[in-house]
Amino acid sequence: MKNTDYIIVGSGFAAIFFAHRLIKNKKNFVLFSGEEKSASQISAGIINPAVLKKFTTFWMAQEQIDFLHKTLSEIEVYTGKNYFVSAPVQRIFHDENEQKLWLKKSEDTDLKPFLNPEFKKYDVIKNPFKTGEVMQSGRLDVSAFFEDMFDYLKSHHHLVEEKLNYETLNPIEKKYKNLGFNKIVFCEGMAVLDNPYFSETPIVPNKGHHLKVKLSEKIDENATFKKKHFLFPLKNGLHYYGGTYDVDQTQKNIDDYAVQELKDGLLEFYPDDFEIETVEFGFRPTVKDRRPILGKHPEFPDFYIFNGLGARGVLNGNYFAKHLFDFIEFGKPLLPETDLCRF
Repeated sequence: MKNTDYIIVGSGFAAIFFAHRLIKNKKNFVLFSGEEKSASQISAGIINPAVLKKFTTFWMAQEQIDFLHKTLSEIEVYTGKNYFVSAPVQRIFHDENEQKLWLKKSEDTDLKPFLNPEFKKYDVIKNPFKTGEVMQSGRLDVSAFFEDMFDYLKSHHHLVEEKLNYETLNPIEKKYKNLGFNKIVFCEGMAVLDNPYFSETPIVPNKGHHLKVKLSEKIDENATFKKKHFLFPLKNGLHYYGGTYDVDQTQKNIDDYAVQELKDGLLEFYPDDFEIETVEFGFRPTVKDRRPILGKHPEFPDFYIFNGLGARGVLNGNYFAKHLFDFIEFGKPLLPETDLCRF
């Protein structure tokens, strides 16, 4: 019989950032990761403190941005890499009214750190009304982040590359097969709906598609362009363009109308030819009040949940992983806005 401090179930941002908390605090753990890629692993990894439809910010944006840089510096110590890509989001304005609104909002106390009042003009793309830079924005190198983190977990015997079988889990004796554990944290995204311990969690699937495209004319690689969706370069000569949002579709297949929406969106500001190489989709775990879900099971107090990161998986996953760790280890209260007990 082997024993460990923690079992983590999941393979997305919530699971990996919580694993980092355990590494940092020298806890023993194993992470169960199934074969299917999580929505996090195919996400854009955008780090953006501004809501670019209304030019507003969101709850605890600055705190989350600052804490992410701290965490990425800690992770760099053991992977040798920092995964932050400093390519600020450039919001392509539709018209002069958007320019004026941006300038007005940039004077607000909450938005002044994020909305650059100096506009830019780019070649290749269509931007007759210029672009506005979101300061402190960028993106995570998602593919390298997950590849390196899983390699690290595997090499240090933290990774179990199989799906956890709920029927084999003994919540009374806190055993799974021949493994005893003190705590188990479910970071499963949409898979939580099949989890008998947390299946009532009010998670809403938000289906998102994105394209990987080959552009005939290169764009500035030091920017992440945004009009309806995000466009930025990948390392293999392709570009990411996406993603869509759809809470009405739950089928596990590519939706043609979503692909058309993306093609039309790219054509709005990219005037040259492009080829679609790949279409991918995933289901973001969202919550109606747009707050993550953290907490413990009412009957089994050593069973925990970390879910509902939505479209801000990088920021929410990193920031609230520490909140959950402090709650478990030190009894520090969760924020009421994120506590599972709010439902």
